[in-house]
Amino acid sequence: MYNLLKGKRGIIFGALDENSIAWKTAERIHEEGGFFVLTNAPAAMRLGNIDSLAEKIGCQVIPADATSVADLEVLVDNAIEILGGKIDFVLHSIGMSVNVRKGNHYTNQNYEYTEKGWNVSAVSFHKLMQVLYKKDAMNEWGSIVALSYMAAQRVFPDYNDMADNKAFLESIARSFGYFFGRDKKVRVNTISQSPTATRAGQGVKGFGGFIAFADKMSPLGNATAAECADYIVVMFSDFTRKVTLQNLLHDGGFSNMGVSQEVMEMFE
Repeated sequence: MYNLLKGKRGIIFGALDENSIAWKTAERIHEEGGFFVLTNAPAAMRLGNIDSLAEKIGCQVIPADATSVADLEVLVDNAIEILGGKIDFVLHSIGMSVNVRKGNHYTNQNYEYTEKGWNVSAVSFHKLMQVLYKKDAMNEWGSIVALSYMAAQRVFPDYNDMADNKAFLESIARSFGYFFGRDKKVRVNTISQSPTATRAGQGVKGFGGFIAFADKMSPLGNATAAECADYIVVMFSDFTRKVTLQNLLHDGGFSNMGVSQEVMEMFE
């Protein structure tokens, strides 16, 4: 490839299976010369096959619950030791809504489930960055990226409380990103990706219909997981050093469309 990440070190959260964006990103980073550790919560690791990815790429897996500051501290310390230096890039690709899993409508939430969802999906991002910040674990001009979705700004009824989680996530990225940029010269961004056929995405009610609708609305069509991985590689590279505090839309143009001719034809 292009060696865009040659010699750079990182941590990747959320590589659950072959369909996940984090999985595709790990493969692309490896191709571009970067090296990293993989991590996920022990429960999530049992659901996926992260070990096969680690074996394929030749990296180590460090189990960590991203909602546990203690786990994150151990993860960061071990990553620096294994990789032989400070961190250059971090991908936060985790999210969960228990209300969605349990079929609870947005107007009938179980608030214990709600709190667990925003802790996993958003507060974990703050906890991760706070650990990295306090430990001075990032190299200057490092890059931290979290994955979001446009439901943070617009109404997608069946996305449920995950929409709130993503809005919270994006706010954390901006607020903590200011301090990380000012004090450590580290950039923090979120990427708002097209609806993507990951395990988490497919858990949303009506997902199949919506992914088809988004594809017809987008002049370039939906962005795939592999294409998102390419974008993340660029965000981790030195070519985006002054991009920070942004929610970057990676959706084939969907976000700026009112209606497309293809969709109009369905109703005429």
